[in-house]
Amino acid sequence: MPSPTIDGTQRGYVIPIGGAEEKIDNPEILSKFVELCGGKDAVITIIPTASQLDDTGTRYQQIFEEIGVKKAHSLPISERVDAQNEEYVKILEQSTGIFVTGGNQLRLSTILGGTPIAKTIRQLNAQGVHYAGTSAGAAIVSQHMITGGSTGIVPTEDGVNLAPGMGLINTIVLDQHFNQRNRLSRLLSAVSYNPFLIGVGLDEDTAAFITPDNEFTVVGSGAVTVVDPSNIEYSSMAEARTGDALTLLNLKVHILASGARYNITDRKAFTA
Repeated sequence: MPSPTIDGTQRGYVIPIGGAEEKIDNPEILSKFVELCGGKDAVITIIPTASQLDDTGTRYQQIFEEIGVKKAHSLPISERVDAQNEEYVKILEQSTGIFVTGGNQLRLSTILGGTPIAKTIRQLNAQGVHYAGTSAGAAIVSQHMITGGSTGIVPTEDGVNLAPGMGLINTIVLDQHFNQRNRLSRLLSAVSYNPFLIGVGLDEDTAAFITPDNEFTVVGSGAVTVVDPSNIEYSSMAEARTGDALTLLNLKVHILASGARYNITDRKAFTA
């Protein structure tokens, strides 16, 4: 479950990004995130743990500084012991926004899971601090995190690999680089396990700005694909053998471009 909010406060935005967001010419997504976090008064903490490139944190630090934030920190967390560092926790606690980079989401979950850094991220978001994550940083937002699976359109019994995520949102399961990497089949496989989950597929350079009221607006150059299985009439998942294609009847699918909205609680889509 997401961390409980404190009486009188609103949870911060949760902003999963599909990866490869524009960073230089028109950084629309990152600029909107900065604006939410306070604009020129924003203090952004970057967590580059998912990436194995040494310059990922400093690169995003420079990007945010060029956008015009008050301060951007990058926490060099590459091992679990780093995520226990009290000084890093103190830096994180001064943030108005938290940004988690792309890379390998299993690096994120295995290094951060259960540590003071992960607990602080959850607590701060519950207290109103905004969270944005791109690619792997988006995947880990959900309670059930997609870590791999099949490409294509047709879902299969073994078409997706799941692991525990951070659980900032517990009613959706996210996939990223969605159309660019042909990932519809694994998102359909994920929601076929339990119709409680809403599948959200994020194209590159596209984000879902999820408000404290559980409604998101699409921002960016691509689209967000929403798979709503709540009224599904039949799924063959329970009877399927390994590798079998699945039968799924009465799925609802929305394709939402920039400006369109989706209410997660009511499961309703709206035009821009």
